[in-house]
Amino acid sequence: MGSQTLQILRQGVWASVTGGWYYDPDQNTFVNALHLYIWLFLLCFPFTLYMALQPTMVIVGIYCGVIAAMFLLLKMVNYRLHHALDEGEVVEHQAKESQGSRGGTEGANDGGVTRREDSNGPGALKAKHTAANAAASSSSSTVKAAAGSEAGVRTGGKRRTSRRTPSTGSAKTHARVLSLDSGTAACLNDPGRLGAPAGPRPLTTSKSDLEAKEGEVLDAASLLGRASQLESVTRSRNSLPNQAAFTEPQDATAASLRGMYYTQRSNILYTLHSVWYTTSPYFTFKSMLIIHTSHSQICTGSLKVTFLFFYENYDNYMIAYILSVLLDLFLCNTQLFTFHFIIFLPFFLYSNVLIKYFSPLCYRNREVLENVLAVVLAVLVAFLGSVLLVHGFFTDIWVFQFCLVIASCQYSLLKSVQPDSSSPRHGHNRIIAYSRPVYFCLCCGLIWLLHYGSLRTTSSRFTLYGVALTSSLVLASARDLVIVFTLCFPIIFFVGLLPQVNTFVMYLFEQLDIHVFGGNASTSLLSALYSILRSIVTVALLYGFCYGALKETWEPHHIPVLFSVFCGLLVAVSYHLSRQSSDPSPFLSYVLYALLGTVGLLTHYLLPQVRKQLPWYCFSHPLLKTKEYYQFEVRDAAHVMWFEKLHVWLLFVEKNVLYPLVILNELSGSARELASPKRLDTEVGALMITVAGLKLLRSSYSSPTYQYVTILFTVLFFTFDYRHLSETLLLDLFLMSIVFSKMWELFYKLHFVYTYIAPWQITWGSAFHAFAQPFAVPHSAMLFVQAVVSAIFSTPLNPFLGSAIFITSYVRPVKFWERDYNTKRVDHSNTRLASQLDRNPGSDDNNLNSIFYEHLTRSLQHSLCGDLLLGRWGNFSTGDCFILASDYLNALVHLIEIGNGLVTFQLRGLEFRGTYCQQREVEAITEGVEEDEGCCCCEPGHLPHILSFNAAFGQRWLAWEVLVTKYVLEGYSITDNSAASMLQVFDLRRILTTYYVKGIIYYVIASPKLEEWLANETMKDGLRACGERNYVDLDPTFNPNIDEDYDHRLAGISRDSFCGVYLGWIQYCNSRRPLDCEKDSALVLLCFGLCVLGRRALGTASHHMSSNLESFLYGLHALFKGDFRISSVRDEWIFADMELLRKVVVPGIRMSLKLHQDHFTSPDEYDEPAVLFEAISTHQQNLVIAHEGDPAWRSAVLSNAPSLLALRHVLDEGTNEYKIIMLNRRYLSFRVIKVNKECVRGLWAGQQQELVFLRNRNPERGSIQNAKQALRNMINSSCDQPIGYPIYVSPLTTSYCNSHPQLGHILGGPISMGNIRNFVVSTWHRLRKGCGAGCNSGGNIEDSDAGGLSCGSGNGTGGDSQQSSMSQGGNSGPAPPHSYQPHTLGENCCT
Repeated sequence: MGSQTLQILRQGVWASVTGGWYYDPDQNTFVNALHLYIWLFLLCFPFTLYMALQPTMVIVGIYCGVIAAMFLLLKMVNYRLHHALDEGEVVEHQAKESQGSRGGTEGANDGGVTRREDSNGPGALKAKHTAANAAASSSSSTVKAAAGSEAGVRTGGKRRTSRRTPSTGSAKTHARVLSLDSGTAACLNDPGRLGAPAGPRPLTTSKSDLEAKEGEVLDAASLLGRASQLESVTRSRNSLPNQAAFTEPQDATAASLRGMYYTQRSNILYTLHSVWYTTSPYFTFKSMLIIHTSHSQICTGSLKVTFLFFYENYDNYMIAYILSVLLDLFLCNTQLFTFHFIIFLPFFLYSNVLIKYFSPLCYRNREVLENVLAVVLAVLVAFLGSVLLVHGFFTDIWVFQFCLVIASCQYSLLKSVQPDSSSPRHGHNRIIAYSRPVYFCLCCGLIWLLHYGSLRTTSSRFTLYGVALTSSLVLASARDLVIVFTLCFPIIFFVGLLPQVNTFVMYLFEQLDIHVFGGNASTSLLSALYSILRSIVTVALLYGFCYGALKETWEPHHIPVLFSVFCGLLVAVSYHLSRQSSDPSPFLSYVLYALLGTVGLLTHYLLPQVRKQLPWYCFSHPLLKTKEYYQFEVRDAAHVMWFEKLHVWLLFVEKNVLYPLVILNELSGSARELASPKRLDTEVGALMITVAGLKLLRSSYSSPTYQYVTILFTVLFFTFDYRHLSETLLLDLFLMSIVFSKMWELFYKLHFVYTYIAPWQITWGSAFHAFAQPFAVPHSAMLFVQAVVSAIFSTPLNPFLGSAIFITSYVRPVKFWERDYNTKRVDHSNTRLASQLDRNPGSDDNNLNSIFYEHLTRSLQHSLCGDLLLGRWGNFSTGDCFILASDYLNALVHLIEIGNGLVTFQLRGLEFRGTYCQQREVEAITEGVEEDEGCCCCEPGHLPHILSFNAAFGQRWLAWEVLVTKYVLEGYSITDNSAASMLQVFDLRRILTTYYVKGIIYYVIASPKLEEWLANETMKDGLRACGERNYVDLDPTFNPNIDEDYDHRLAGISRDSFCGVYLGWIQYCNSRRPLDCEKDSALVLLCFGLCVLGRRALGTASHHMSSNLESFLYGLHALFKGDFRISSVRDEWIFADMELLRKVVVPGIRMSLKLHQDHFTSPDEYDEPAVLFEAISTHQQNLVIAHEGDPAWRSAVLSNAPSLLALRHVLDEGTNEYKIIMLNRRYLSFRVIKVNKECVRGLWAGQQQELVFLRNRNPERGSIQNAKQALRNMINSSCDQPIGYPIYVSPLTTSYCNSHPQLGHILGGPISMGNIRNFVVSTWHRLRKGCGAGCNSGGNIEDSDAGGLSCGSGNGTGGDSQQSSMSQGGNSGPAPPHSYQPHTLGENCCT
């Protein structure tokens, strides 16, 4: 705990204050000192300039120039080094392109496959070793022995205890893999290929293997000891064509050196696989090697061997490098030795310092644009900060504080705080490095603008509610406030009040679009940018018309034509943005207000309350019940009730008539007054009219739930109470819409806080909770202030570590989470075949059950928007969260964007078998309170249909409420039976085996390829032995307890015993085909061979232990998923056509499982061949039987197949069991629970801070313990992984009202050319039929009407007929896409 606290203080607290600098114990002293000096330079340099020089622009020029040069140098060198060091990450891809045609020995010599992963994540680089690594590893024992002897000798001097331990910081940033791009040593393992390679070669040794050899020490003895390994390479050099190029030295010294060189060349192969990783920073200067291409055969080998020797024995690595270079040059060319010694020695010395000490200095910037942006931001910070300094904005100690802020902003561009307190993700966050400088630039720019405005403003031209907006005092006060805010940057970023830049931009655009232009929530940064740009363009287009109309002369009873055009365009544009239009009616103001208030109160308050499960928390059941309320099991789609139709029509009238009339009325009445010189003048007045009209109209179209409250309060407040404060009702409505939005948010936050910390229901999840509870009481006033501030900025108010202490988090958009999900399920289409057969990936319950949440998402996509408009989920608004709970499904539905006729949502599915805490909370939302009779400490009972006092009081102190208990949605009922209990005794296994054999016979006879199989010569030859009269299969797989046709006398299965049991079934299946099915026929022989093969495959998969239940189930599951292994020579005839396995044997074993299940309901029913044949044919049509890992299973579920069956093998938490899963499509009943959205946002933010920033990895932490009043465990479980653990998170899904069939019958469907044409045609046919029946005395009007209806589009049909058709479809359902269509043989047999 102490080390973790120290780590948080060092890497969290201190690093947040300094902008990223802290003492890193994983780095060496030089690196930490260099970091400290850089930070001190960034801090002291502007302060020294300010103190030493006069405050002029000279300081700005010097400071900006030095910072530009410094950052340009650092970023260029850092980018170049990382670019050189990380080239090997893509070498595999290049090698495959250039050497795709190579094979054989060259393919064996290629390096291991590397995989490049995101450098921000914790991924590692893996490599497979090839044959070339064998030579390197074969001498490891010799090297280790030499290392042991070396350790005893080296007692003096500086000695390392751990060599080349990778730093934690660099390991988190990225992993490196280097490649050999030049030189020819890579080819020295082949004597015939000593020339330069044709292309880049992939690496042959992974970094992890080389790091495992850290203890190896290479000395001269160990190097000479391996000379014999490549002796053939040394001898073959004399036969090279360019041998003349290597001039032999004549003196003895050169000859001895050359002899030593040839001795050392035997270690080149090992060196190639180790040095390039262990000494990777020192081989990035490959230009030196390119110079010596003509001498590469000698130079590269000696260079690496000499370098490795010095590298393992001395600390000055570059000395070894230079000595190896000089040795090569001396051996190759004496003149070049002198020249390169003079030219390259200073360069290599300087490069050594850069590489050794500079590579861990900065975080890696992947692209050039990132480096350019970092340099520009650093210079911009320097420019703005120095300008504010020289102009005297800061004095005394605040100068140093401001220099500290500047230094932290600039240093974060080199090494930022990781993780930052406002970072939404684990690992390295590239975006967070730019947060401080961007916020600094914004604040400095705002300071300059406010200062300029305060100096230039001389008169208060614009006033609003008695406040002069352009007053110099107001602007100066705002400037000083921003200055103080800027000086508090270290504390602000430590607390985490400012999010990363992209989150802030998305939040800012979203809030502006919602509160200023009446827009909706956005789903991404691009979406927010597009929304705000769209609104600005719309305002700009409408502003011209409004400005032109206000320039004209207005008469008392006449509105200019141009203003009427503006009003029409405003409605049209608002309709285009939110699909709504209307005309103004100014003279009915108070009538409109009264009508709007009445309709709004009825639509959004009275109807939702009387439809709730507990209306007003007083009644024990809904006052308006649906048809399904008293049904135990729902069988049909939800019936449309009269109050649902009333709700739709009231909502339609409210959005399409009342709100536009009210807003256009205020537009017409307030436009002239706002544009007057006494108010806002023409320019600003036109802008405000346009923005206010657009915002109010769009809000009424998209989210009309609480608009009536805002309008009624505004009218009453500014008309009767404080009329003198009114700035025209249009502007009052615009302002109060923003105020009421924040007030509702404050209400939700306070409700969450009070219900969470109520002392009579507090649940302490840890000792810290009990300790923090009494300390939160004296700080109630501070908590209220935090709630107000968080409501103003729409920031979550989260409980610290799940306790009663609340803190304000940073701003977030409505979507909250940054990740965009596109869940990919693990199945047989994306896993290896070997893993499918052996380990069975994805066999855990969570992966297999996630498909049901995916199907639930598809169902909601079709019905959610329509059900919301029908009022089945009560009142709703942007950001609301609901929980759908059934017997096994528990999903959180997050409404993100709400438009006019569309809803974008995200579904988060929880585990089927959750933890103990989750089960307690599920019980809380599913149990009823109607039976509660308590009142304080006694139980006097309660009035009929009324809640007791305790129940009513308890329901008011919950952060959630049950809206509906019978919400009908199409889904699958899941039935799982233990396969062990169904196959426990031998008699049940015998029944299964019998159905298995009959299934094989059915499928082989029904196959259209039967004649082809009977004529196949290979199959005839393979089955010839089975056709002998005395043939008996004595395989030990067959068991008299399991096989019905087992011959006890012959101790096996003969054709006679087989025909004695199954010949009648064969003849029935073949009764309508012109094929011979006698006992000695080819058809019977084929059926006999297939049935024996199928049972032998079952025995093989069961390891010939059919008497053991566990082995039998294992083999049954293997065959069910298609793992057939032919182990007998007698069965190899099946390879003549593998379709026999795929189309006959596999369906046979799967169908036998279903027939075996049916046997329990009607044991003797399938004894009749006709009944069994009909059952198999019906199951083929309506039932999908597949393994859950088969992609066909997922396709069938998402295609709404009527029934599905699978055999599931569950390996989870020590359990090893087999289950038979049966799915039946039907209408399910859900409980809809609405959760306080601020409760969800607060708990999500608390979990994110606790796991990401505070690094609490305790799986039993107190913040996830159950709290029934807030559903803490269920909400925290729904967080993004790895913070939470949902088994499924849907992508952002949009539901449209047009896809809801019941809503279309109420409103008539969308207005389109096709529907208009169908309506005209239907009306014409009805008129024509009616006239014809009237002229004919024998005609019947009703018959004619019925005939006319058949030609219509379906819109004229009644709701009851539509309901019945949907019910029919729900019972039968469409044929699954992968189902087998039965052969016509079945129809003929049933006639």
